Amino acid sequence: MPSPSDAEIQPPQTFGAVIAEHARVRPEASAIIFEGRRTSYAELDRRTNRVANALLAAGVGPGRRIAYLGKNSDAALELTLGAAKAGAVMTPIGWRLAGEEIAWIADDCDAAMLFVEAEFADLVQGLAARLPKVRGYVATDNAVAGWASYAAWRDAAPDATPAVQTTPDDVVLQIYTSGTTGRPKGAMLTHANGIGFRTIVNRLGAEWIAGAAGEISLLVMPFAHIAGVGQSMGTFFNGGTVVVHREFDAGAVLDAVEQHGLTRLFLVPSALQIVLAHPKAATTDFSRLNYFFYGASPIPLELLRRAIEVLGCGFVQLYGMTETWGGIVALGPEDHDPAAPRRMTSAGRALPGVELRILGPDGEVLAPNTVGEVAVRGPSVMKGYWNRAKETAEALSADGWLRTGDAALMDEDGYLFIQDRIKDMIISGGENVYPAEVESAIYGCPGVADVAVIGVPDARWGEAVKAVVVSAPGATPDPAAVIAWARQRVAAFKAPKSVDFIDALPRNPSGKILRRQLREPYWAGRTRQVN
Repeated sequence: MPSPSDAEIQPPQTFGAVIAEHARVRPEASAIIFEGRRTSYAELDRRTNRVANALLAAGVGPGRRIAYLGKNSDAALELTLGAAKAGAVMTPIGWRLAGEEIAWIADDCDAAMLFVEAEFADLVQGLAARLPKVRGYVATDNAVAGWASYAAWRDAAPDATPAVQTTPDDVVLQIYTSGTTGRPKGAMLTHANGIGFRTIVNRLGAEWIAGAAGEISLLVMPFAHIAGVGQSMGTFFNGGTVVVHREFDAGAVLDAVEQHGLTRLFLVPSALQIVLAHPKAATTDFSRLNYFFYGASPIPLELLRRAIEVLGCGFVQLYGMTETWGGIVALGPEDHDPAAPRRMTSAGRALPGVELRILGPDGEVLAPNTVGEVAVRGPSVMKGYWNRAKETAEALSADGWLRTGDAALMDEDGYLFIQDRIKDMIISGGENVYPAEVESAIYGCPGVADVAVIGVPDARWGEAVKAVVVSAPGATPDPAAVIAWARQRVAAFKAPKSVDFIDALPRNPSGKILRRQLREPYWAGRTRQVN
């Protein structure tokens, strides 16, 4: 009997078509579980059709942007998929950001509508004068005076299939990632980025990375991260169920493992550490958990060993970035062997369809076991940065190679070992923090003449943000005042946790701060300059 042709087995190529197909094949299967509400695939298809039609009626059609400010919710997922069906683009905004950052992102992405949880309504109303492009505000949960209610706004529209043709190359997500210039950039991710890669993985990859219908995953990482919204879109692609938690709570995560029978769980290492320290961890039944995924920052080897012992499931490390729709390199369960610790310190090998190179300063490809910059090419690499042609050209070559800014070596077997970051990024608790952005926030603080921001080792968060300050002549700034000044201007997780004082910052002849020199005393004796 002949095997089916590629055309016959090719999956849907856009996320709107994915949801419609699951609604046809498994209409009563649970797509979303949130605070006691279950949404089947059939209902999710109808609701996202309504969202799409409501957006189109409001003039938010192909290529237009909407933004969501709130914690994890079923409404956020509906809006993302509904926008996808309308050909529009979802821009999630991190709720932990400062007002200045929120306003900048909402304005930069040209959001035509802003969907906001009521908890943040007062903040957004105070920013309204700075958002002239926003034509409508919708409260996604509790009522807000003068704003439309999400459920009423959605349900006033028909549930017929939207009259829009979307293509795999259309942008579906625009996720902002901070940059060394001090302002975040919007990484444009297409349907093809999210689907094409998973199609290859499902055909060629092992069970642990491919996924399948019936899997149950937990959305607990922030929605505005690729590990939040992007991971959930992957579960939908496979016809699985997304259990949604508004935000991270270790006890609630452990409850979900048992109550919902999670089969897959992703946490950043700092969150994993908190979960393992919770009293419930000792009595939780992990028997239905097939795979635990971790990433976004390196993991201490001792923490990994303990986690393997407690969870008793397959472990997978993922290395990737927002610009690659998350994981592109993985260390699979077979390599999580406590008896082979060196391999467990690697990020793993390239996933199916992904090419890796280690580049030298002039862009030359380096030999194995030589440290250089990681470059990647594959179907999940972003389309580019929104309205940032120069930054796009610097990061993404004409033939599709993305320079990650990470320094690493790759051994003869293709295992990638991250050594440091060529970019100045700090990873604290899985959150990306760029020194230039924090330095910009601290400049202007009374008594501060000069400042550099670095990451230093931290037992809980991996790295903590430290400000190294040069005092103004005759001034003696209070460290607490410097921290408070920064917290008014950037998110709390970006603000320094400590402040040291120095007579002068080390700089090269062109004036660039020598951050490595500043970092060295704090990282002395460690084999890697990341924690």
